[in-house]
Amino acid sequence: MGDIISLNSISKAHKLMGISKPSHPLISVFHHTPEMHMSFGDFRFTGNLYLISMKEGTGSLGYGRHHYDFEEGTMTFVAPGQVLSAAEGVPVNEDKGWSVLFHPDLIRKTALGRHIDSYSFFNYEVNEALHLSDREKNSLAELVQKIEEEINLNTDMHTQALIVSNLELILNYCTRYYDRQFYTRSDQNKDLVSRFESFLKEYFNTARQLDLGIPSVSYCSEQLNMSPSYLSDLLKKETGRNAQDHIHSFIVERAKTILLNSNESISEVAFGLGFDYSQHFSTLFKAKTGLTPKEYRSLN
Repeated sequence: MGDIISLNSISKAHKLMGISKPSHPLISVFHHTPEMHMSFGDFRFTGNLYLISMKEGTGSLGYGRHHYDFEEGTMTFVAPGQVLSAAEGVPVNEDKGWSVLFHPDLIRKTALGRHIDSYSFFNYEVNEALHLSDREKNSLAELVQKIEEEINLNTDMHTQALIVSNLELILNYCTRYYDRQFYTRSDQNKDLVSRFESFLKEYFNTARQLDLGIPSVSYCSEQLNMSPSYLSDLLKKETGRNAQDHIHSFIVERAKTILLNSNESISEVAFGLGFDYSQHFSTLFKAKTGLTPKEYRSLN
């Protein structure tokens, strides 16, 4: 694995890509052209910048644990601290699209800065990218153009507010488009829901909880080859419950069966389900059922 290059400023990113100096110190819009340095050998990148990128053409990107061969109209999102690579190289003669690169300081004192973490697709793996229709690409391109115009105008008291509001619109439209993508892939998603449920059954049937404890969302998503955020969002769209809620509900249902069909103490039931402390089990059980484990057993 190659060295990691730290990118903490817009100007450093521009210099690395071989494009002209940015017009704004905290945000940049650049269009992908054959002249850009889009292949960096075996280097990887991280830093304190957000990246929203729409790729047209073909190529390969590495992001998180996976590489993804992108086709036309593919969007990826990178948040500060994440690692991005282009180890496979991007064919520069085919590469098209645009990117918006911005520093957290741009939005730090705004409403977007306070809730940008709610856009969970910044934590998706690259193989969970957003695929756009031509109409969707055009809608986003109009917003990007408005940001670009503001960057290149003389700065006044409205500049930052207009840039940030258009950034937020881009993210809100991408939320809508991801909802559309979840919907159009409903059959595939139902398949993944079944795989998740089967994984939980197999995990507890083979008593892995005795060694590993209650499975975390991160552990489950890794076993299913997807990001924790994508797994939770997918489950939420399909079932109305996120991954953590699914895990807890599965444990409580399993606990009900054990409570009614064994003489194990509450502590023994808790430890057998992977809890380190029986009070944590009792708290979860009551939150889900309205009864303590002891009350549930006595009423049935």
